[in-house]
Amino acid sequence: MKKLNKFYLLPLVALFFGSCTDLEEKLKGEITTDFTTPGLVVDAGGGVTDNLGGVFAELRNAGSANHGGYYSVQEISSDEMCIAAKGGDWFDGGILVELHRHTYTPTHDMVKNTWNGTYNAINTCNEFLAKAGITANETAQVRALRAYFYLRLCDSYGNVKLITAKGVDAPQSTRAQVFDFIESELLSVIGVSSVSAGMDVASSPLGTTVNNNRINVYGALGILSKLYLNAEVYKGVAKYSEAAIAADFIITKSPYKLADASFKVPNLGRRPKVADDPAELVGYAANFGANNESSPENIFTVLYDENKAGGMNFSQMGLHYSSQFTYNFSDQPWNGYATLEDFYNSYEAGDVRRKNNFLVGPQKDFGGNTILDYASDDGDPILNYTPKINELVPNSKREAGARPAKFSYKQLGRPDMSNDYPIIRLGEIYLIRGEALARKAGNWADALNDVNTIRRRAGVAEWNGSQVTAASFLAERGREMFQESARRTDLIRFGKFNDAWWEKPVSQSFRNLFPIPADAILTSGSGANPLKQNPGY
Repeated sequence: MKKLNKFYLLPLVALFFGSCTDLEEKLKGEITTDFTTPGLVVDAGGGVTDNLGGVFAELRNAGSANHGGYYSVQEISSDEMCIAAKGGDWFDGGILVELHRHTYTPTHDMVKNTWNGTYNAINTCNEFLAKAGITANETAQVRALRAYFYLRLCDSYGNVKLITAKGVDAPQSTRAQVFDFIESELLSVIGVSSVSAGMDVASSPLGTTVNNNRINVYGALGILSKLYLNAEVYKGVAKYSEAAIAADFIITKSPYKLADASFKVPNLGRRPKVADDPAELVGYAANFGANNESSPENIFTVLYDENKAGGMNFSQMGLHYSSQFTYNFSDQPWNGYATLEDFYNSYEAGDVRRKNNFLVGPQKDFGGNTILDYASDDGDPILNYTPKINELVPNSKREAGARPAKFSYKQLGRPDMSNDYPIIRLGEIYLIRGEALARKAGNWADALNDVNTIRRRAGVAEWNGSQVTAASFLAERGREMFQESARRTDLIRFGKFNDAWWEKPVSQSFRNLFPIPADAILTSGSGANPLKQNPGY
């Protein structure tokens, strides 16, 4: 098993959960502010001064961009990525293979981590909302944040408990009831009874101030548009019109715009002696850089900072040990996550997203020299990332698989990265509007304008109406949203999650929901509101 350098345990939710996982790669947990006492504090990144640093830190604590929890179960269970076993390294008792092949059980550690981490975050939200002296804006933001965490639970587990007050248990709600709660909370803080083209959000306590690490009215509308896009899955009732209206409101009335050629940031990973390394990241690439906090596209992001707001570990999770010499990392990477060959090949050769999102081919060090891996297991000592992965288990080649690089790496980087991680960004909002309009009309050509907006930014040829189908739209959405924890949800919505793909057979439809962790069910059984397991488990 791969040993990580640091281990942190999440705090427990005392209401009805048992002990946290014994998985070695724990979710990293850190509370950066005191959220029990009112008063201004400086947020972890040093750029925000308000009372909300501790509660928004739960986005990091709940596994948004690290190994072992939410990010892992969303990505590894999809056709985007895998973690192949390399001899005894990364087998981890088979739990990574179980995620890939959809054979996870109620005792799966990462499924349990995701449940515990999300409820811990909800518990923190409830504690904050129980305080005296908080403002209407703070209350609205935390209610919206709690609604987002419940969206994660609704999407992942279905029937869950709606815990809305500190120290108060609740019966298990149906997935439809959870949907209704999320919708009601978001509409309330947005300040409307329903979404409509002419809705007036001026009275919303969320306000419209742009602060990517907090939730304004556009961030709440973005969360709501995601909820509505998946309403047919979550509730059995289509709400594509509502999804399109919410997305359109953001596109037409907010100050956000796509990160295009006018948005540039210094390339902090640049090697001066490597000609292919640009001095600046531009447009799409700049949107995900280690200095992406000023992106005009990001509406609601998770704040990460290598010094004060750790937890994003993509450089460690995905790169080969010897890639340490490319970026002069302080720590050696772990050589885990890799992209599936078919997914990588779904990008056209000229797609700027393909160049940005992956590392492939022979690798060079800081001085431009070829990196040699003297422990190579493929007969060639040159470190060469190949799109083809020979097998999932038991002996994947250590250099196999294009490596995720969408969130760019920096020179002298630490294990914790500083790239802010998007929850809501305008690129996805265009795709939500396009898909919702198409599904509402029953005609995929109705998504053409929004798809072409995204394809123009990617530097690939625009489509005509006949080229937009359910399959082509799903593929385009995958190319745009790679590594943003969206693929599993998308595959389910398009009816493709149970299909066979590389090293994965056809899976049962009940796998669309993860099992409720056995520990949570066991602990709840001694109370007045026991949990019932999802069908099939």
